[in-house]
Amino acid sequence: MTQTQTQTQTMAPRDPDFADRIAASFVRQAAMRTLGIELRSVAPGLVVLAFDAAAGLGQQHGFVHGGVLATALDSACGYAALSLSDAGAEVLTVEFKVNFLAPAAASRFVCEGRVLKSGRTLTVCEGQARDSADVLVATMNATMILRHPNG
Repeated sequence: MTQTQTQTQTMAPRDPDFADRIAASFVRQAAMRTLGIELRSVAPGLVVLAFDAAAGLGQQHGFVHGGVLATALDSACGYAALSLSDAGAEVLTVEFKVNFLAPAAASRFVCEGRVLKSGRTLTVCEGQARDSADVLVATMNATMILRHPNG
């Protein structure tokens, strides 16, 4: 087991209804519907999204566009951060960096967002996008800011 897996498993959610809150928020994301991205699983500090490659998601060489992968990874990381936040908190992306490691040439992609460090204001996450052959096609490092109700 890697250090990241161990650390994520020991993270406890501050909101017992985090999974329902994430599911409800995800349904409201029009961008996810437009891109065909679905919520696969939610756990404390870990969110998995998936989508099928579609003709409308491609770039000029026939691969899924890197911006689509970045969008899915950003949402997976954001929801992973939200899973460890206080009830009512909102999450916004402060910054992210993406590394594209292989062409996104498969028919299906799974994007995981995982919290590395959850703080009261900032949360640092990592994301991985894998194709249907389990090839790692992109990674993300992201920082999320938590906006708390009542200040």
